[in-house]
Parts: sequence; C-alpha cells; structure tokens
Amino acid sequence: MSQPGYDAIVIGAGANGLVAAARLGLAGRRVLLLERTDSAGGQGAVTEFAPGFHAAPLGLDAGWLPPSIALSLNLDGLEPATGDAPLSVAIAPGAFLTLASDVRTAADAIRVHSIADAAKWPAFAARLRSLTEFLEALYVMDAPDVDARSLGELLPLLGLGQKFRALGKTDMIELLRTLPMSVWELLDDWFETTALKAAVATGGIQDYQQGPRSGGTGFVLLHHLVGASAGTMRGRPAWRGGPGAFTDAAERAARRAGVTIRTAAEVARIQVRDDAVVGVVLASGEEIAARAVLSTAEARRTMLDWVDPVWLDPEFMRDVQNIRFRGCTAIVLYALDALPAFKGLGAEASLGGMVSLTTSLVALEKAADAAKYGEVSERPHVEFSVPSVRWPNLAPGGKHVLVARVQYAPYRLKGGAKWDAARLDALANTTTAAIEAIAPGFGSRIVSRVAWSPADLEQRFGLTEGAPHQGELGLDQILFMRPVAGWGRHATPIAGLTLGGCGSHPGPGVLGGAGWLAAGRVLKAGRR
Repeated sequence: MSQPGYDAIVIGAGANGLVAAARLGLAGRRVLLLERTDSAGGQGAVTEFAPGFHAAPLGLDAGWLPPSIALSLNLDGLEPATGDAPLSVAIAPGAFLTLASDVRTAADAIRVHSIADAAKWPAFAARLRSLTEFLEALYVMDAPDVDARSLGELLPLLGLGQKFRALGKTDMIELLRTLPMSVWELLDDWFETTALKAAVATGGIQDYQQGPRSGGTGFVLLHHLVGASAGTMRGRPAWRGGPGAFTDAAERAARRAGVTIRTAAEVARIQVRDDAVVGVVLASGEEIAARAVLSTAEARRTMLDWVDPVWLDPEFMRDVQNIRFRGCTAIVLYALDALPAFKGLGAEASLGGMVSLTTSLVALEKAADAAKYGEVSERPHVEFSVPSVRWPNLAPGGKHVLVARVQYAPYRLKGGAKWDAARLDALANTTTAAIEAIAPGFGSRIVSRVAWSPADLEQRFGLTEGAPHQGELGLDQILFMRPVAGWGRHATPIAGLTLGGCGSHPGPGVLGGAGWLAAGRVLKAGRR
C-alpha cells in the first residue's frame, strides 16, 4: 500500500459520516469520504420508489441536530419547517385523538375523553422535557469514562453531575426511576385514557423488538424525544426543504471543508499493519492509504467483516458478535393518485405527522408477542405519515406519498424461514387493510405499492439485521456500553480505527452526534 494520501478516510455518507468528515476537514485534515451507494444521505436518503414518487422511508423523524454542531459547521440554508406535525391515534372508524405539539391544544383534545388526563397533560409534557434536557447535555459529550483517573478525565463527569443536580430533587428521582421503567408503567402512573396511553407508548417501542411492558422502554421514549419541544410526542421538527435538507446542507459543509466525496465506492476490507490501521480496500480491489479510518457502519460489520480477525482479541470479537440488533420494522410505501378521506382526523396537516392505528397498550403488547417466537404479527402495529402534505414536491401534482411503518416483522423468522415475496405481500396486504378500515376507498387510490422487510432494509441501507438503530437501545447497550462495554468512546483495539455511527454513543436520532464525537477522538489522537 502506498504512502497515505489522506489523513483520514470516513466510511459512510450518512448524517454521521458527513458531519465527521466536515469536522476533520475544518481542522485541516485531508479527508476522503466513501459511500457505497450512488448518493449521500444514508438512512435519511430520499429515494424514488415509483415514477415521480419520492420518500425518505427511514427519515420520518428529522432527529435532533445539536446547536453546537449546526453552528460549528455553518449549515447554511437549514431552517426548521413551519407548522405542526402532531401524533394521532385512530380510536375507531371516524374517530381520532390528535396530540398537537401545542400543550394547550393537545389538552383540549384529551379533555373530550378525560378531564383528569387533560389536567395532567401539561405537567407530563413538562416533566418529559426536563428529563430529555438532561439527556441532551449527556449526548453532546463523550460517553462517561468509568475508568477515569486524571483530573482532565474527571472534569466532564463533574460537569455532568452538576447538570444532574440542577434537575432538582423531584426530577433527579424521576429520571432514575423512568430510565429502567416500562413505558406501560410510566403511562399508567399518569393517565387513564386507553387511546392516549397507546399513542404516547409508540415512541417507547419504535424500531425495538419489545412490547410496552418491557423494562427500559421508558428510556427509549425519552431518547426519541431528545430535542423535541414540550408536548411533541413523535417526530421532531422537520426541515423547511424537506427530508433531504439536512443531507444537502451537511454535504455542502463537507465540500467547503475540502472533503473529497466518492460515491459508488464500497469498502471490502480495512487494512491493518502492526496493530494500526493503514487504509482500506474497496470492493473493486483499489487500495487507499490513510493514517486514520472512521467507520460509520455498525461495529459488527466494521470489526468482524472488514478487519482480519488476527488483529482482534477473541473476547472483544465475542462481545461484538453478541450485540443485539433484531430488526423488527417493515416499511410499506404507497404512491396515491389522490389523498384519501380520513373522516374524523380533522385538519389535513395531521397526516403530515404520525398516525397510529393501535388503540391500546394491550394491542401493542400482543403485536410484539409474535416476534418473540420469530413470527409476523397477525395484527401488527401500523403507523403512517403522508409527507407529501408538507412537501408536495415528493409526488406529482395533486398526488401523494404515504409511508407506513409496520411492527412487528422480525428479521429472524421461525425455523429459518426467509422473507420471500409471498410473505412480504401478505404483510403489505394486512397494512393496506388496516389503513382502509379508517379511510374507506384507500385501496382504490393506490397507484403503486412497495414493501421492504428488515432483510430488504439490510440489503438496501447496509443495516445489519435491518435494524435502523445499529443496535438496540437496551440499557446495556447505551453510553459507555455502546456498542460494547469497555469500548463506548468510539475507539477500537486497532490504533487509528474509530467508530462513529449511531451504533456508538449517543445513538440514533442525534444528527451527526456520534460522527462529531468520533471525529474529535481522531483529532485528539493526531495531537499526541
């Protein structure tokens, strides 16, 4: 392999890869960003799934962009979209409960069902916001170092402790109590309305092969609300330019920083010599030398598929192999010739938010039960959004795009069965029927339908087991234990090889968060 032509190679041009590359470039490093597909975007990429119809199937939630990252990279042209994107739940045909982001408006809607719950809603929204503000502080710093010894290593922990104390006694207790709780228990503590609890609980089981009774789903709910305003229960503020706006802004920032971006450049191996990274080999056979490699792919793919095992300790390899992924979400994309009538939903803008078709915690739990045994739920949890309501350019004039997310559709099926066309078509038919039940005539509006199983998501987006989170958000797979215990601060046993995908701290939904922190580690290593 030739002398390093680059100071750093970043693998993957999703949010984390673009942010990492831009940070390194701004620091004066020569950076090459490699993307296996034909365009940047990663999980947030906008795809044409039918002629003239576009969607970002894994990008319905815009995520939280830490202000420090936006400011440092000068993400020009990136502005929050106006208007609300509420969470609605179908109670019965023609009847919905819609939770607007505005706390008072949501309380008014809840009051129709329960005066007591309406009175509690503002306090509940404020409590969740207080707890997520602490997580925000945690997510913009390196994961806590439990082996910290020096003053320099201890100072961040002291600062975090001060932020924890600033919560006040009540919220300190509530945070420690909520993290390991089930979202079922959390909501039972607050409310009596069945549909209200079912609506909020969906954030606690999002892309997670657990039902609402499972411990730790309280944390998952909080994690997905980081960066959201008090009262927003699903879907953080989107961008004015639509689903691809962040990718476009981050790509411009990377190019301004001097980053070289190559698409259709799939990595086949990471080259190591004397326990240190020396570059990569592409699927084409091309070798590219670099002093550092930052991978935004998840740890299993990076360490077990791309690195020769001779350089890795067997215990580390076992830990990486045991990371839980368990993809359980299928996606069904609909191209519609017109917007169906959703009687009782109210304003058309509600369709631009998230609409859940699961009316109770019991129904959510039953939907999850089948996945435990490798089976597809007969009555799955279906939720959908019509993003073309907010961004008409996603579809031809007067037409619309509907994106449905279906849980639970496990990646690993009973008896080693595969996701064949018949099984996937049956799931899509179930999804269509569920939407038809609340929007009669929906089926007649379908111009085209595309369904993706977790296996399809693995193949299309490079997601191991079709898991968008690059590893479950279990309490044993967060902070300094993400991706594995002992290696939660982006480093690996290979000098110069760094992990910066959402399978690392702070996890999914924090736009560029892991990439930013991983790039910081690369820069620190370069100063030693």
